[in-house]
Amino acid sequence: MAQLHAISSCSSTNLLFNGSQRDSARVYGRVHWPRKTASDQELGVKASEFHGLAISQNRDKFGLARGNHAIQAVLASDKEAVTSAGVDGKVLGKKLNKVVLAYSGGLDTSVIVPWLRENYGCEVVCFTADVGQGLQELEGLEQKAKDSGACQLVVKDLKEEFVRDFIFPCLRAGAIYERKYLLGTSMARPVIAKRWLVQDAEQQSLIFKIHLFGYLMTLYSEFRIAPASCLQWLMLPKRLELMLFHGCTGKGNDQVRFELTFFALNPELSVAPWREWEIRGREDAIEYAKKHDVPVPVTKKSIYSRDRNLWHLSHEGDILEDPGKEPKEDMYMMTVDPKEAPDQPEYVKVGIYQGLPVSINGKDLSPASLLAELNDIGGKHGIGRIDMVENRLVGMKSRGVYETPGGTILFTAVRELESLTLDRETMQTKDFLALKYAELVYAGRWFDPLRDSMDAFMKEVTKTTTGSVTLKLYKGSVSVTGRESPYSLYREDISSFESGDIYNQADAAGFIRLYGLPMRVRAMRERGL
Repeated sequence: MAQLHAISSCSSTNLLFNGSQRDSARVYGRVHWPRKTASDQELGVKASEFHGLAISQNRDKFGLARGNHAIQAVLASDKEAVTSAGVDGKVLGKKLNKVVLAYSGGLDTSVIVPWLRENYGCEVVCFTADVGQGLQELEGLEQKAKDSGACQLVVKDLKEEFVRDFIFPCLRAGAIYERKYLLGTSMARPVIAKRWLVQDAEQQSLIFKIHLFGYLMTLYSEFRIAPASCLQWLMLPKRLELMLFHGCTGKGNDQVRFELTFFALNPELSVAPWREWEIRGREDAIEYAKKHDVPVPVTKKSIYSRDRNLWHLSHEGDILEDPGKEPKEDMYMMTVDPKEAPDQPEYVKVGIYQGLPVSINGKDLSPASLLAELNDIGGKHGIGRIDMVENRLVGMKSRGVYETPGGTILFTAVRELESLTLDRETMQTKDFLALKYAELVYAGRWFDPLRDSMDAFMKEVTKTTTGSVTLKLYKGSVSVTGRESPYSLYREDISSFESGDIYNQADAAGFIRLYGLPMRVRAMRERGL
């Protein structure tokens, strides 16, 4: 069976068919053909699985382009390994023209750029999703990517979509992983994979299909290949192997989160270089970076693995790998030391509509703007520091320290408002499902139908979670000072210790006897009564 491997390219601008390299070419339309194409025997063609379509047994290349974008495809039989030499003469499994790399500018992805060029002989286009990591991380990133060996950096602003479509649903669900973790990294990975890596790959497949049609029409007009056979080629894009690269370690959760998103939205295979290369740790990566003159933000003496977005900042590695050691104060970046926070408390009023925050102190804000403002407010009061040992999806335990100032404030506010608007059974059911919801998100199953169904439940039961909550922020703590809702189930005339018309305290005696009947019966049996 023939296989078609497709690789994104942005440098080629011609529709090209490369036959024998020693033959000069003559042009048919925009397709270049070798002069000598006398017979199928000379080309070494054979019938393929595509029902009558003749495919060259020898590996041939053809490229298809549109403007500044192109698709290069390599056709090979199952019996023939597609090999080529890298920049150091290594024999490689595949020869790629150009790949797209999910790029953060950290140690891992900075090292992967030259590694891809060295081992795949390809150009590298870096993609960075702006999910709120801040100007400090984005500034100079393009030059850094090029210094690492990339040919281009593309940055896409996903902040509003990230908060609106990923953070807020988790907030509404009350999803917290293992009692502490507010899922900052877990929520960011699917939006990155969805909005660029998968959607761009699908766009490239569409471009391929459009130009493949023109290519087939040339085959028909010049060589009279049967139209039915030509049309069957239009099914080939479904078989394309879309090369998507990320820099996730083989020991971590993010490799699963990225690739499950790929599987769910476009079930083509991706490649995770860390699982293939000879670099076994971060110190090896630093040595590799020095060897290739790659600028990296860490040293052997201070190796923190960080992930920052608009929701949180995570810290792993270095002294944190010993769960018995206290984190150093200079590690924190989003929050001040609570001891150094203002001596006066600050009050914040969060407005909520149907389980989602909409305003701060009466001012309506977009999702990303609201979260950014609460990060600033909470950060200066030392809010949202979490130090925990968690169970990674791949089976090991891992220690991480998280800073989530705005998220901690919002979680406190939303859950407090629910105390007014949800009845006991609904609240208990919601809390029970929130555990599973958090587990799905943590495990990279954002696009799982189960999460979608649970999200529909969360949306339905929080329709009346509308109102406001006032919180006091003081030296690392968040405390609720007030809550109100037009849908409140709290009735002062019922809850008051004063007597009222609705609740007759004398009714409690009968209720207690019935409610306690199972306990009473068990005690009677044990006593032989």
